[in-house]
Amino acid sequence: MLSSNCAISRSTMSASPLAKSMASFAIRAHRPRALQAIPTLVTTVPRRSAAVAVSDEHVSHPAQQPLVEINSVKNEHTRSALQDAVSAHGPRNTWTREEIAAIYDTPLMDLVYNASTVHRRFHDPSQVQLCTLLSIKTGGCTEDCSYCAQSSRYDTGLKASKLVTLGSVLKAARMARDNGSTRFCMGAAWRDMKGRKSNLRDIKEMIKEIRGMGMEVCVTLGMLDDAQAKELKQAGLTAYNHNVDTSREFYPSVITTRSYDERLNTIDNVSQAGISVCSGGILGLGENKEDHIGLVYTLSTLPKHPESVPINTLVPIPGTPLGDNKPIEFKSVLRTIATARIVMPKSIVRLAAGRITLSEEQQAMCFMAGANAIFTGDKMLTTDCTSWDEDKDLLEGWGLRPMKSFERETGNPEMVDSAVETDLEQEGSSALFGTERSFERVKRETGTSA
Repeated sequence: MLSSNCAISRSTMSASPLAKSMASFAIRAHRPRALQAIPTLVTTVPRRSAAVAVSDEHVSHPAQQPLVEINSVKNEHTRSALQDAVSAHGPRNTWTREEIAAIYDTPLMDLVYNASTVHRRFHDPSQVQLCTLLSIKTGGCTEDCSYCAQSSRYDTGLKASKLVTLGSVLKAARMARDNGSTRFCMGAAWRDMKGRKSNLRDIKEMIKEIRGMGMEVCVTLGMLDDAQAKELKQAGLTAYNHNVDTSREFYPSVITTRSYDERLNTIDNVSQAGISVCSGGILGLGENKEDHIGLVYTLSTLPKHPESVPINTLVPIPGTPLGDNKPIEFKSVLRTIATARIVMPKSIVRLAAGRITLSEEQQAMCFMAGANAIFTGDKMLTTDCTSWDEDKDLLEGWGLRPMKSFERETGNPEMVDSAVETDLEQEGSSALFGTERSFERVKRETGTSA
C-alpha cells in the first residue's frame, strides 16, 4: 500500500478543487515546516488514562529531561490508536472509550489530516448528500427533552398540529428533489407510535409515493416496536432517525421521560427490520468533551455502525430549559466530526441542526474532516436552515457535487487495498460494520440504564 502522502500527491492530478486543497492542507498540517527538525513533536496528546513514569530526579530538574523524549513516551498509546484506525481496512465496533479519547485529543491539525485520509479511502470526497427535513406533525410532544421547542411542557409559542396531508408532503418532496435533495426526511413530534395506526397507514403511503419519485426516504417518529419497524420497511423506508443525543452519563441531565436503553431498543428494532439506522447527537447541551467521546463511543460500538451520523449543534429555543445556553466552540464540533469519521469510516457524517451558524470556511473544514451530508432547504423541522440556493453556491465554490440517490462511492482506489476491500464486501454486513455484537452487550458496556 502506498503511503498516505504519496497517494494524496498522485490523486490530486484529477481531483476536485476541494480534494486538491485537502491534499495540500493535509501535507502541510501533518508536517509543519517549523517542526521539520523535531518530528516526534508532531504527534498526538495522550489519552487521559495513560500514566507517564517520571523519576524524582527528573521532577527536581525538569530542564534536564529532553522534551522530545517526554512527548515520545506520552504519545505512544495515542499514536497506536490513531494509526490502527487510519490503517484499518474496514469498520470495527470493538473500540474502547480510551482509544476514542486518544483519537479525540489528537492535536487538531493532525486530527483533521487523519480524518481526511480515512474519508478519502472510503468515500468520494467531492460528494455531499443533500437532505431535506419536513415536520409532518408539529408540537404537543409529551417528552421533556430540554432542548426541544415541540415539548408540551415548555412555553415556546409553538402550537400543536395534526398530521399534514399527503398532498402537502408530496409538494414539498418535489420541491426538494427539483432543488437537488436526494433524501427526504419527515419528522413527527410524538413519543412513540402506540395507538397511531391511522397515522402509520398515512405515513406509509407518503413513503411509497416519495420512493416512487426516485428519492431516499427517512422518518423520525419516536420509539418503534419491531412490528412497526417491519411495516415501515415493507413500505420502502430507506432510513430511520433516532438520535442517542449525548453520552449515557450526561443523558439524564437532558431527558428524563425516555431512557437511554429505550433509544437503543428502537435502534435495534429498526436495524433488525433491515432499515438503515440514522443516529447521532447534539453538541452544546452543557456537556463536556468526555460526553462527546461518550457519544461517539456509543455509536461506534453498536452491533452495526449507523448508516448516517447527524452531528447537531444546539439551536437555543426561548422557553426551553436550554434556551440561554451559549454556542459551543467550533473546535469541539470539528473534533467530534473528525473522530466520528475515523472510528466509523463508512458512515455518512451529516452536518445537521445549527449549521446555519457556521461560516463557509468552517463548513469547508468540516467537509475536510469527513462530513459528507447536509440538511438543506428553508426549514429543518421548526428551525431555520440554509437555503438551496446558498448551498448550491457553497458546493460549487468548493468543488463539491450532490450525491445521487442511493449512491455510495468508494474513495481514492490508490489508498485502498482492493483485495482486502473485496473480501470485506463478500463477507457481508458484519465485516462492513464490525463484528456481530448484541444490543444487550452494548448496554452493558456503555453503562447501566439511564
